[in-house]
Amino acid sequence: MAKDRQIVFVVFDGVKMLDVSGPAEVLTEANRFGAGYRLRYVSPSGRPVKTSVGIDLTVDGPATGTPEVDTVVIAGGDVLVEQPVPADLIAAVRNFHPRTRRLVSICTGSFVLAAAGLLSGRRATTHWRHARLLSRVYPDIDVQPDALFVEDGGVFTSAGVSAGIDLALALVEQDHGPGVAREVARSLVMFMQRPGGQSQFSAPLETHLPTAPSLRTVVDLVAAQPALDHSASALAVRVGVSPRHLARLFATELDTTPARFVEQVRLDHAKALLDAGRGVAETARAAGFGSSETMRRIFVSRLGISPTQYRARFETTGPGRQAISPDAV
Repeated sequence: MAKDRQIVFVVFDGVKMLDVSGPAEVLTEANRFGAGYRLRYVSPSGRPVKTSVGIDLTVDGPATGTPEVDTVVIAGGDVLVEQPVPADLIAAVRNFHPRTRRLVSICTGSFVLAAAGLLSGRRATTHWRHARLLSRVYPDIDVQPDALFVEDGGVFTSAGVSAGIDLALALVEQDHGPGVAREVARSLVMFMQRPGGQSQFSAPLETHLPTAPSLRTVVDLVAAQPALDHSASALAVRVGVSPRHLARLFATELDTTPARFVEQVRLDHAKALLDAGRGVAETARAAGFGSSETMRRIFVSRLGISPTQYRARFETTGPGRQAISPDAV
């Protein structure tokens, strides 16, 4: 049996139930395979909290007075982006910081870490719906909106709800190796191939459909045929506007540039092709990158891994496939 590691979940009124129960189930399941996690639930006041689904969640006590712990998990909740983060919640997290090996936030729990000043100068992520808000309110954070989870200096942040489960599995692997993580994934019928670098999904296309007809035409064209010439001038000619006007439309409606948008679409297309088992050279041509080297540079810049590594990691999981350490992402 491994040495016990105390894991403390910090909860509050309005906490999202799955942000607590998902990671907790992963860690508890790991105990069946020798992990030795001891889970504890605390609230700033020490009183039970009302979860997002209306269930009262009892706690083991207040956040203050809790002894040194291995990992602190700050769950998320809609209340964290709808109103200022409660001062007592911020104080609780700050109190834990010097006494823990790891700080972990699930979904919008990143706003608590940010409000406590613990994400300043770090890379971090959160639910795609709130990534822009996090970046705007805390400009000193390098927000990674496309990542499932991010680790920076012992501080882990994850994307929306189910990504917290992926992160918990990565923590198990970090602590106890790929063998234990694989057994947990099998037991809970989880995929092993969702480490931090995998995209949440193509958020720009899902969340910001443009209203200007010319911009909508451009977006649809790029999405449908990413391999065409999509330089700013070529796109502008296709819809009969100037490149400058097109750039203004992209900035106003999609908060990006034409070049950045085209790159994101091509990246998403390439990932889908690699997921389907296509070769790197073939994918580079079909996605519009032109060459494998160009695609490799963009993958490394945006995801931190090469196309070949991506293809190896995210292809269909087999029972003997090794899990991925978050440190390698």
